[in-house]
Amino acid sequence: MSRSVVLLNESVEEEIRSLPRDMRAKFVRISNMVCEFGLHQVGMPYVRPIQGKLWEMRMKGKDGISRALYVVATGKKVVVVSAFVKKSQKTPTHEIRLALERAKEIES
Repeated sequence: MSRSVVLLNESVEEEIRSLPRDMRAKFVRISNMVCEFGLHQVGMPYVRPIQGKLWEMRMKGKDGISRALYVVATGKKVVVVSAFVKKSQKTPTHEIRLALERAKEIES
């Protein structure tokens, strides 16, 4: 089941670009795995559900950890709606709210 990974808009593209280099590389690697094998085959530790239809790609690098939050849309698309460097154990509530708000722009 082949999927495509797309970024919601330029804001998300900038968030991905602002991640440390090694974490951007992990994002690309996980995205490629999702495209090649499908979400159900990738699973932990690379992806996991957050809340409702919101999931996360989990990147870890020498500079810390980061997350790319995404939703699955029609047409076998994985739409990344937010990306950030994680500074605490728990995903910040404001990041989840932002991702859910952005996800409303997508027809699912």
